[in-house]
Amino acid sequence: MGDFITEADGLETQEFILNLGPQHPSTHGVYRARLIMDGEIVVSAENKIGYLHRGIEKIAEGITYAQFTPYTTRFDYVSGAMQPWAWCLALEKLGNTVVPERAEYLRVIVGELQRIASHLVMLGSMVLDFSAITPWTYVFNAREEILDLLEAVSGSRLLVNYFVNGGVNADIPEGWAAKTEAALDGMLKRLDDFERMVSGNEIFLGRTKGIAPVSAAEAIEYGITGASLRASGVDFDMRRDSPYSVYDRFSFAVPVIKGGDSFDRYQLRVLEIRESVKIVRQALKTLPDGEVRAKVAKVWRPAPGEAYAATEAARGIMGYQVVSDGSTKPYRVHMRSPSFCNIGIIPAKAPGLTLQDFISFIASLDFVLGDIDR
Repeated sequence: MGDFITEADGLETQEFILNLGPQHPSTHGVYRARLIMDGEIVVSAENKIGYLHRGIEKIAEGITYAQFTPYTTRFDYVSGAMQPWAWCLALEKLGNTVVPERAEYLRVIVGELQRIASHLVMLGSMVLDFSAITPWTYVFNAREEILDLLEAVSGSRLLVNYFVNGGVNADIPEGWAAKTEAALDGMLKRLDDFERMVSGNEIFLGRTKGIAPVSAAEAIEYGITGASLRASGVDFDMRRDSPYSVYDRFSFAVPVIKGGDSFDRYQLRVLEIRESVKIVRQALKTLPDGEVRAKVAKVWRPAPGEAYAATEAARGIMGYQVVSDGSTKPYRVHMRSPSFCNIGIIPAKAPGLTLQDFISFIASLDFVLGDIDR
């Protein structure tokens, strides 16, 4: 075999275009990145989205407020249970509705269980992108037990329609609290095993440490929120800093890491799972008695006006702007979805990464295409 021919020997090289996706397991949905490559090095990247666009905001104008509530679970379908929360808060502002205290506690419990399940998907799918199958089974088995709990209260495992205008659909069944405590114990054991396999693994560290670091200033400039923001050193969490529901009654830490690379974004989710467990257990211990839903008219006509509400969802700040004209249908609905904002950093950070590191980068951002395209 002869020597390799380099440019000095007269060989002309040429950049090429690589379309990663829209149907590729490592793109986490129908996302396409148009990459210009120099060998294995990314020269530039362009987000290509819209494959899952369904015109949901326009659909909202043609149906009633209550009919639109189940649609909200279809956006970020990996954390469907907590997606209607901001929508319901906006409606409750429009109607000056007071949510029963027990319902507020149940919202926090179910919302944090869904956050745990969502973060487990992120952890498992990220290591699966690196061909690590065994750790994936640990976190997905743990997630199954969480989904069992969500199914018990709502009848659904994925698109969980539990939150409604004025509270929640139903009270928790008998024995559900004890099952939740047991499921959390089992989940934490599996998470410990997962961390022992992954967090100190030399291959995983090589694929994530120092990859696509995002500074605090960059994260703020690009509108990144959620765990990816806190992994860049920005100490902000709506549950603590702009509290809604009854979050101000619970003691929990807001994990913050200053490095901002792919490993830090991974590690932040692990830390947040443990804090969510603390919140759920406090809420279960202090769960008050009472009604779980305020009295809201079946044919609901809020007074003309508008309202905005936002929550700290699994992937960042989820917000709804709702405009009422006094009819049974919203005049205008607009949503602020975290995944759409979070992927804006990709073209800025992709140049210089290898193709393998690019996969690590987008996996660590943990976006969902239903939340991007709507």
